[in-house]
Amino acid sequence: METLHQILSGLMTRYQQRVPDVNRITQTLVDKGLIKDLSDIENDHIAFRTIGVPQLGIKSLEKIFLHHGYEARDAYYFENKKINARWYAPPKTNLPRIFISELRVNDFSDEIQTLIKSFTDEVKSDPVDTINLDDAAMVDNFLHSQLWRTPTWENYKILANESEYASWTIYNKYYLNHFTISVHNLASPYNTLEKFNQLLVSIGIKLNDAGGIIKVSKDGLLLQSSSVSELIEATFAEEDIHKIPGSYVEFAERKVLPQFADLPINQITRAQRREGFETANADKIFESTYSNQTGKK
Repeated sequence: METLHQILSGLMTRYQQRVPDVNRITQTLVDKGLIKDLSDIENDHIAFRTIGVPQLGIKSLEKIFLHHGYEARDAYYFENKKINARWYAPPKTNLPRIFISELRVNDFSDEIQTLIKSFTDEVKSDPVDTINLDDAAMVDNFLHSQLWRTPTWENYKILANESEYASWTIYNKYYLNHFTISVHNLASPYNTLEKFNQLLVSIGIKLNDAGGIIKVSKDGLLLQSSSVSELIEATFAEEDIHKIPGSYVEFAERKVLPQFADLPINQITRAQRREGFETANADKIFESTYSNQTGKK
């Protein structure tokens, strides 16, 4: 279990460095006396994006987390975005859920498939099979490794025109796409997403409004919002520098299941709250790195 903690810590360390919103939000919560530091925040889930080819994709990346006790749960399909996904339950409830998605490469035109595979074909076999999964440093290095050559700016633009998920992933590889604050576990009045979002807006956090600021599951029990990814300076092939979307922060409110509504709040655990994910919610959360959000003033 210690190795898993080290892997998750490594992911969060690099993620914080490239997502300034994390420290802005954390500091605000500290200033309001809601937490002492980032470790006091319950991380609902973390998410990765992958490319769906035989030697990579979900079936490859999941091996790391299955090895450390995670269990595969529901699968999802996003038809319009040409994406598959699956989530994984942690071995202990104080650990984040894992959400891994993959681009359905074969659903694209031959031109786009050829371009994508020109990168992924540089990976000849499943790279996870070459890692000692009990070596946290080796796993951390892999999750932040190059994998394939750096794309040109022209490559990136061609991919983005077809799929902004594709362009993001070809450039960023396995860098953590987002982590998620469990809003319902914060102190009142910021334990509802509505109030928490008001706080975020007051400190200048730009929120993803695709499908509404708050995305609500059909049963009304899972509410999600997310920040809009800030633009980062990205160095493409031949030292060509352009600003592109980096990673972002998500916020989730999991409501108590109806059968446990009468339980005292101090007896409510994850087991009594809405579990899993919702396709319609996640579909819009993906757009936190899309130009229809990042391009807004």
